[in-house]
Amino acid sequence: MRILVLGFTGYLGGHVVEHLRALPGARVFGGGRSPAAELDIDLATARTDGLAKTLASAAPDAVINCAGSTDGDAVTLAEVNSRGPAVLCAALREAAPSARLVQLGSAAEYGPGTPDTRVTETSATRPVTPYGATKLAGTVTVTASGLDAVVLRVGNPVGPGAPPTGLPGRIAGLLHAAGPDPDAVIRLGDLSAYRDFVDVRDVARAAVLAATSPGPLPHVLNIGSGRAVPVRELVGTLARTAGFRGRIEEDGGGSARSGAVSWQCSDIAAAGDSLDWRPSYALEESLAALWAATSLRPEGGRAP
Repeated sequence: MRILVLGFTGYLGGHVVEHLRALPGARVFGGGRSPAAELDIDLATARTDGLAKTLASAAPDAVINCAGSTDGDAVTLAEVNSRGPAVLCAALREAAPSARLVQLGSAAEYGPGTPDTRVTETSATRPVTPYGATKLAGTVTVTASGLDAVVLRVGNPVGPGAPPTGLPGRIAGLLHAAGPDPDAVIRLGDLSAYRDFVDVRDVARAAVLAATSPGPLPHVLNIGSGRAVPVRELVGTLARTAGFRGRIEEDGGGSARSGAVSWQCSDIAAAGDSLDWRPSYALEESLAALWAATSLRPEGGRAP
């Protein structure tokens, strides 16, 4: 089976490739802007005709699109998260119309949740940020494309290699910089929100199952833990895992991307039914793996 992974050097893409390479009979192609890419593909700027030629040369049986942007201005987010899936779908219809497309979406597409309620794939989508809106636009394009396609709406990924653009990776970096100093103070924004954290390795496994499943799949599947966890609990657990001896203070501010959403939790029953997928890592295991990777990196560097 020939599988193309777009965004293969990123946080999610790297774990997807690792899982695919353990799959018997899989021929994995990496697509992106990295010099290591076998296929030079930039979805933010690619033209349909040129991309179609590149896809035809690879002749993929499946494409997993992990390319996306979580930060930047609205134009940057739209180029990657909205335009990217649109040009990819157009090129696939021309070059590989029978290929399975797996698009990594985001639970941010749902917008504010209702406390003690899990959102299903049929819940209303009311994104409140450019990130959520551009991811939703990508989802609509994929689900309306007429291709054999599925969007995995991913909760908050956590685990080894988490980037500093997300909360778990940022906290791990701050703890790493603080070290064992008992007088260290880490000042954060409001930590009262609830999030559905899912291990990045479980996300990768879901993407591989979606790409290789023999039968038709629903247009959208939620991928999360199915459990809402206070962000304050995640920070406290990670601090204890790191052996942090200082103080963590909340100043009441927070991320503009997530501040308007105080509750987020996904119903993951459909992924269990369609993919026989369920999360396999507890949050404590995910945070331990994140800290282990963070503590190995040199000061100011990236985890190996």
